[in-house]
Amino acid sequence: MIFAAGFGTRMGALTETRPKPLIEVGGRALLDRTLDLARDHGMTRIVVNAHYRAEQIEAHLAGSEVAVSVEMPDILDTGGGLRVALPLLGGGTVFTSNADNVWDGPNPFDVLADAWQPDRMDALLLTVPLSHAVGRKGDGDFAMAADGRLSRNGMRVYPGVQILKTEALADIPDRVFSLNAVWDRIAARGRLFGAHYPGRWCDVGHPEGIALAEAVLEGR
Repeated sequence: MIFAAGFGTRMGALTETRPKPLIEVGGRALLDRTLDLARDHGMTRIVVNAHYRAEQIEAHLAGSEVAVSVEMPDILDTGGGLRVALPLLGGGTVFTSNADNVWDGPNPFDVLADAWQPDRMDALLLTVPLSHAVGRKGDGDFAMAADGRLSRNGMRVYPGVQILKTEALADIPDRVFSLNAVWDRIAARGRLFGAHYPGRWCDVGHPEGIALAEAVLEGR
């Protein structure tokens, strides 16, 4: 599941006429860069959600194997968006990813798959040290214990890619909700874990992030 429904308000004028996932970095749309990684990992069932300028996302993906889950009339946030897309995904355990990431290192889906232990995990979040989060503004998101369990507030950043057992979504009564609500419930059961990403990640959530991401792609 690739999240592409947001308004991209931090991008300012760049998203006045197009959705953020279609902004190009290094001559390629951000959404396509994420799709490349998913396909390289061998994924054959891929869903992209859309809300803001959804018709552009649909047109961009027309003729591909990717299904589009259009959220109308309301945007449903990450948790609500994932839950409504489950019929397209088939349920069970899924990867989810934001669409505004640029990576300098191994395929993030490969890293997660190698670390996934379903007998002890309900969610596995990729994390990078704050020092390896290029363009990140603010503090980290999580602390990671020696056994890999995550807790709130620490120096590790969640770059928007995870493996999640979608059964956890059933615990949330709201229609519109963030995956943060799901993680908090999973953490309370001691089943929220993190995986270390050994490379760099660039946040392309703001205009300055484009130049930073292109520098990362060039190895700078």
